[in-house]
Amino acid sequence: MNKLKSTLQFGGILSDDSVQQVLNHAYEKNLKAGEHFLEFGAIAHEIMFVDEGFLRSYDIGNQGEEITKYFVRPNQFYADLESYYNLTPCENAIQAMTAAKILVIKRNNWEKLNETIPNFYIYTKTIIEAALLNKIKDNDFLNYGTAMDKYLELQKRYPAILLHVPQQYIASYLKITPQSLSRIRKELAKKEHS
Repeated sequence: MNKLKSTLQFGGILSDDSVQQVLNHAYEKNLKAGEHFLEFGAIAHEIMFVDEGFLRSYDIGNQGEEITKYFVRPNQFYADLESYYNLTPCENAIQAMTAAKILVIKRNNWEKLNETIPNFYIYTKTIIEAALLNKIKDNDFLNYGTAMDKYLELQKRYPAILLHVPQQYIASYLKITPQSLSRIRKELAKKEHS
């Protein structure tokens, strides 16, 4: 809970009492690698905060292949926003890629917190805007440049992902084949040793 507490305190939007109220509604959930937090077609009734581990949001492509859309990292809040706000079945699933410890707050509790805590609405708006801006920036680098450019940008932005996430998910996220990813890693390793 310490990471969640620090994140809630960041920026000074919420008072210490408010932070404690939020923490009172969070419960811990442990996921094994490969386990889902949210299945395809389910309705998102919870917001999660990642304490430890890495998760991904993914979709299924036309050929039945899994397409990694987004990585959820430690110290991040995450929910399938479209499903959460519209109460519609989600089109993406959320899966742990490593063992993960997450803290979960149910939708009805989050809504109550929005109604009862001064500034909680502002805090919620802030984290949603930050998440959306992040997604826009990520999409920018994913849609332009060579496979090497994309890999180097991912390495610069999120080095921990490259250390902890299985290669097939990284390749899928970068929209390249696992073989291309292996080639890139070999090229970079050669450059480092020369």
